[in-house]
Amino acid sequence: MNTLRMKCVPGSLPGSLPGSVFVSLLAFALAACGTEAPVEEPVAGAADGAFEAGEQAIPIMGEEVRILAFGDSLFAGYNLPEADGYPEKLEAALRARGTNARVIDAGVSGDTSLAGRDRLAFVLEGQPEKPDLFILELGGNDLLRGISPEQTRANFDAMLTTLKEAGIPVLIMGMRAPPNYGPEYQAEFDAIYAEMAQKHGTDLIGFWLEDIYEKPQLFQSDRIHPTAEGIEALVASTIDEVVTALPDEDEG
Repeated sequence: MNTLRMKCVPGSLPGSLPGSVFVSLLAFALAACGTEAPVEEPVAGAADGAFEAGEQAIPIMGEEVRILAFGDSLFAGYNLPEADGYPEKLEAALRARGTNARVIDAGVSGDTSLAGRDRLAFVLEGQPEKPDLFILELGGNDLLRGISPEQTRANFDAMLTTLKEAGIPVLIMGMRAPPNYGPEYQAEFDAIYAEMAQKHGTDLIGFWLEDIYEKPQLFQSDRIHPTAEGIEALVASTIDEVVTALPDEDEG
């Protein structure tokens, strides 16, 4: 699978999680777009959770579904082989389920919501076809750089308005602020994702790192970025929401 892999430089987290882990988790986003895959053959070695061991993958059927994964280092696959990034693993898992999916990796390490807003039109114009689904994953770098929730909300509002006007369904991957940012900032930041999802009628995963953030073995040695196994765990825990967010065939 070719990718547009651009490597350049909501709720609240449980209070029981150590502060150092919060900081490491939020630093994810600070590190540092597809030839159609054959339809005739199922993909082997898809992410864990896509199908049980020993079962035959479902034959890939139907027209191609194009998903644009737009985010920061969590989508760019920091320090991982290209095939092990979240967009690539998501594509493999979807195809293992029989979905003729093509996931375009438009992750840029270090992107803030403003940087995403600034490059959104360029990325959309560069797509040969309108995406069937746009996955929006940004916000962690806003936290790390102390950007006000008001500015982050405005950037998300602008991006989602552009996507709505283009008629592109969206799935938002939410983040959370750590308690050490203070209750007022935490509450204001965490509310952004649900508010934007409700306002623009998008699908939402409230905190998409939920299943791995307390599992250090799923992080690289820097304790910041997920390992390939961590990415697989994220795919397994979010693939159902991705499938639900995909438009029905009669809608596409």
